[in-house]
Amino acid sequence: MNKDGCPFCEIVLRDDPDAREVYRDEYVVAFFPTEPAVLGHTMVVPRKHVADIWKLDEETAGHLARATVRLAGAIREALHPEGLNVIQSNGEAATQTVFHLHVHLVPRWDGDAMGPIWPEGTDYSEAGKDDTLVRVREACRSMKP
Repeated sequence: MNKDGCPFCEIVLRDDPDAREVYRDEYVVAFFPTEPAVLGHTMVVPRKHVADIWKLDEETAGHLARATVRLAGAIREALHPEGLNVIQSNGEAATQTVFHLHVHLVPRWDGDAMGPIWPEGTDYSEAGKDDTLVRVREACRSMKP
């Protein structure tokens, strides 16, 4: 199931001659983005076109997770980073620009070009935190096992 015009589907179909592919199996493809945050930055995508995490089925999620863990190990073995960010964004507000689910594996070194990814501080009220807790807890209780 591929979506016309999707640049990641083009890579999956081997229609992008510029793709720097590092791994492929029957469920996922991993490649370097054209503009990496740091050297070794790797993207892992399901071969099946899935727009975002809310459309991801559990079977595909399992294959994606296993490949992500294996590729993180390969990056560690090959590059010896001091750390690793695993980033998966959904929706424009979360900076998703290609609407084919993907996981970024970003090897990290002190002082690299990536910089910090979290705000230095927030100022949320205790009432706001408690309300959010109740709402998410309730949603979790209504999930199917």
